Amino acid sequence: MAQFMRESDALSWYLEGDPVLRSTVVAVAWLDRGPVWETFAGKVEQATRFLPAFRQRVVELPARLTGPRWAVDPEFDLAWHLHRMDAPAPHGPEVVLELARREAMTGFDRSRPLWQFTLVEHLEGERAALVMKLHHSLTDGVGAMQLAVRLFDDRRAPGRGAIAPPAPEGESPAPVGLVAEQLRWRWTRATRVAGSQLRAAAPAAVATARRPGRSARAALDTARSIGRTVAPVRATLSPLMTARGRGRYLDVIEVGLEELKDAAAAAGGSVNDGFLAAVTGGLRRYHEQRGAVVEHLRVMMPISIRRPEDPIGGNRITLMRFTVPVGEPDPRLRIAAIERRCRIARDERSLAYTNAIAGALILLPPAAVGSLFKRVDFVASDVPGFTAPVYLAGAEVERYVAFGPTTGTAFNVTLLSYRGRCNTGVTIDTAAVADPDALVGCLRAGFDEVLALGSGRRAVRAAVATPRAPAGPGARP
Repeated sequence: MAQFMRESDALSWYLEGDPVLRSTVVAVAWLDRGPVWETFAGKVEQATRFLPAFRQRVVELPARLTGPRWAVDPEFDLAWHLHRMDAPAPHGPEVVLELARREAMTGFDRSRPLWQFTLVEHLEGERAALVMKLHHSLTDGVGAMQLAVRLFDDRRAPGRGAIAPPAPEGESPAPVGLVAEQLRWRWTRATRVAGSQLRAAAPAAVATARRPGRSARAALDTARSIGRTVAPVRATLSPLMTARGRGRYLDVIEVGLEELKDAAAAAGGSVNDGFLAAVTGGLRRYHEQRGAVVEHLRVMMPISIRRPEDPIGGNRITLMRFTVPVGEPDPRLRIAAIERRCRIARDERSLAYTNAIAGALILLPPAAVGSLFKRVDFVASDVPGFTAPVYLAGAEVERYVAFGPTTGTAFNVTLLSYRGRCNTGVTIDTAAVADPDALVGCLRAGFDEVLALGSGRRAVRAAVATPRAPAGPGARP
């Protein structure tokens, strides 16, 4: 059966006609040495056999006669996707961030598979870095960590691993065939959905007969939840971060995972709550320094809807928008308020209808849909990563950072944990934030404020610091 894009992925695909709304994800693995190139290239080639999406391109007909469909690229060329380069002067982490910044601002060749890896060699101390650029339709954050298992090893000497399947044959679907495939795909899916609804119909009917008032309230609550999810946003809540553009600025904030967890727990929150409290505290400082007072800002937070039976990789998230308390100066109270709001967002009834909502939004003019994102203030995401050291073709990964797309907002902050450290990648729209260095400085101060709830030690590190991970693997709640 042909694999068409889920409606939520197709929506982001169509919106990319506006470069401000691109869904490009960039991740960077800093390495203690250069990996063995032939071994590394071989691992990537084998990974593309285990993970067919990395050999697939997107095909579609004009005027959206069919939805976007994944097809194995008959001209797949690993050399197009895999590059190596010598680090330019001054050979420090800043040159890697500059490459990552350029990748974040550059679109994909939409006729080829949507990924590119660049190995940067001969950094200072003979270190190296791998810059990985992916389209968000390939995978979400959790899926990306599942995919990384195919690329990285748990020891410096690479193991033999499983025998890779044969390379898939290329596909060049004809226009008439695409239409027929989509009709069959829609029919199969509709039949599957109808079957599941029929299986649930009898108990639902009994419940309605027994408690008609409760069932009516549940239906009304679902409708209201969907309404909140698609409600138009008329303006940003920030009076400063209002413009949107194509320029990007990248930086990294590093803190200890256990320190952040302990600090958040002191206020009854999780790592994610402490993370958001640090970001909102930084935003309060940034606005106050510029003479602006804000009580709340609107965040867009990816929420995973991945199920155990879902395939490895893939995109299984939905984006929820809600306000967070920026004006609250007490980090304890801010963490408590954020915990409540995140819990409400994760319990929204509309989550079950993510694809149906996206399918409806596809029918609207792109400019109208784009406004749902461009008037949100920022994106925040928290992704659990590896707890133990991992290696790439003989090189140890010292630090792992992800830079998420701004998706039309002023900036994206993505926390990815690795070996007991939390690395927060910050991607800033330079049209929205006139002084990105100042914003990052305020965010670091926000983390200091939250960490003080725990041990009281300042553990925020700058992007150019070389991480020193604890001896044992960390643990993620």
